[in-house]
Amino acid sequence: MNQPLISPEQLQQRLLENHSLKSDLVILDASIEFQIPSESEKIKGQMIPGAIRFDYDKDFCNKHTLLPHMFPTEKHFNKRAQEIGINQNSTIVVYDNSGTLASPRAWWMFMAMGHNNVYILDGGLPAWIEAGYATDTDYRTEIQAGNFEGSSQDNYFVNAQQIESYSTSKSANILDARSQARFDSEVPEPREGLRSGHIPNSICLPFAQILDNGKLKPQSELVDIFSTLELTPSQPMFFSCGSGVTACIILLAAKLAGYSGEMGVYDGSWTEWGANEQLPMAVTHK
Repeated sequence: MNQPLISPEQLQQRLLENHSLKSDLVILDASIEFQIPSESEKIKGQMIPGAIRFDYDKDFCNKHTLLPHMFPTEKHFNKRAQEIGINQNSTIVVYDNSGTLASPRAWWMFMAMGHNNVYILDGGLPAWIEAGYATDTDYRTEIQAGNFEGSSQDNYFVNAQQIESYSTSKSANILDARSQARFDSEVPEPREGLRSGHIPNSICLPFAQILDNGKLKPQSELVDIFSTLELTPSQPMFFSCGSGVTACIILLAAKLAGYSGEMGVYDGSWTEWGANEQLPMAVTHK
């Protein structure tokens, strides 16, 4: 797999090389409106020149469920991707307006559709602005329909039944990106009506631990962090969080730390698991 991160300098260079709107480079703004725990202030009203909106909270999502921003059907994803001008040969760069927080999920969604030519802007819009590059106040409007035709990959997004099976049989590493306090049920869940605790046999890796000012920590530090976890390297890795967004940050970190086996995201995450009394729950006893 390609190195998934791209720096503001590298993106600016690509933009200078791709003046034509017929270029294969597509920049997607995957910012989300809702506030991620511990997230810094979002930058409003600015975007990278030529960016197109990629809204997986209200648009590229399954609208037939009460769970937030669930992965859509293959048909819906392809239709919307074509409508925003994405082609089979597009090089996609995703970013968000608060760092590297919302964009890893957008990256993983394209990976889940079999499109590997996709990158994440390391540090997002804040890093772009800090590097001194220009911004626009509107998204690109001149869009020609694309021919994107992705194919859903097995187990890139998994459901509660699969996770329960992995948890019971201890046949996968299940990593939880929520804070240690939420994992240990020391604080109530931010969403009302959810139980406090964690998936049995899961491991806590708070996403905040692998970020530094909105950027992923250096690879050497990520390797060190993962080496402290009680992982079974021969088993697949599945990632959970509150609603399937920050799980993608620690999945990205695992990739950067050198893990190359089977990986997936539990899409419903604690919003689904914590609300379902039928699903087993573990509470840390101290």
